[in-house]
Amino acid sequence: MVRSVAFAVPGDLTTPTGGYAYDQRMITELERLGWNIDVINLGEGFPQPSQEQFKAAQERLLAVAAGCPIVIDGLAYGVLPEVALKLCLRYPLIALVHHPLALETGLSAAQADEFRVSERAALAAARRVVVTSATTARLLAADYGVPADHIIVACPGTDSAPAAHGSNDGIVRLLAIGAVVWRKGFDVLIAALATLPDLPWHLTIAGDRSRDPEAAAQLDADIVRFNLSDRIEVLGAVSPERLVELYAGADMFTLTSRFEGYGMAFSEALAHGLPVIGTTAGAIPETVPAGAGVLVAPDDVAALAVALRQAIKNPDERRNMAASARAAAQSLPSWQASAKLFASALEAVA
Repeated sequence: MVRSVAFAVPGDLTTPTGGYAYDQRMITELERLGWNIDVINLGEGFPQPSQEQFKAAQERLLAVAAGCPIVIDGLAYGVLPEVALKLCLRYPLIALVHHPLALETGLSAAQADEFRVSERAALAAARRVVVTSATTARLLAADYGVPADHIIVACPGTDSAPAAHGSNDGIVRLLAIGAVVWRKGFDVLIAALATLPDLPWHLTIAGDRSRDPEAAAQLDADIVRFNLSDRIEVLGAVSPERLVELYAGADMFTLTSRFEGYGMAFSEALAHGLPVIGTTAGAIPETVPAGAGVLVAPDDVAALAVALRQAIKNPDERRNMAASARAAAQSLPSWQASAKLFASALEAVA
């Protein structure tokens, strides 16, 4: 029997972020499990669409054949409560929440409240809610009124990867992967590294610079302000092939996020056997176990500087963390296993 589902995403599915990468890979794996996936592009502008963008997205969703389950990515779903209330009368709805919209860094209190109210109302219309971590599941149950038995945790999968060979020139190569937005905390990372001029390090940042021009401009300004232009390279979005090269040549992974609904770059770093210096924000501690890295509180520049100094100065410590990272990667879920969990949400409503 052919099993069909509509999978609605806001904008281009190939957008280089972890959320879109999750959607793209999950669609592929669900198709391998026998699901017929109709991908619906809801258009640009989310999570703050114009009236025209909102209307176009609604029309595309209402054009789905009646009764067909619809998965809607949370970047759009959370701001479509009125649409969700219409859709749930004709379709089984599944919300895919990577992280609550209200927890994006840089929002005013009023904006965060507006997102929280909107997403809570939209989630009430969903028959099932798929989340990418147990942390997000707890948040939705505690703060958004989603019944725990309606939530399915389908973490991002992690592919096996060759161990990083690292550098051999005496300079510790640091790698940060993430879109340049306030939530990723690049300002904190640059401030911490600025206190380590006496150590041999070089940082490469790879990630989309177009999502938040203000955050990208601030990153560039911070690098110049701290006189670090010769020690920090900002690449922008890179191809998957280039990303593999960056992981291979790195000695350590660092990302100082203020919140992560999961943090796929962290699991990819573990798969490559890279020690991790990060934060305790959101679901990161679920992914990075003790021994594989050092996690400090978000926005704590001093603690981050101490962790970075210790790891850069001590190759033996980095080797021990690298071994723990490779061991931890063995217990991370595969994409195939995660897709089966996701499929259980589809089966529950279909």
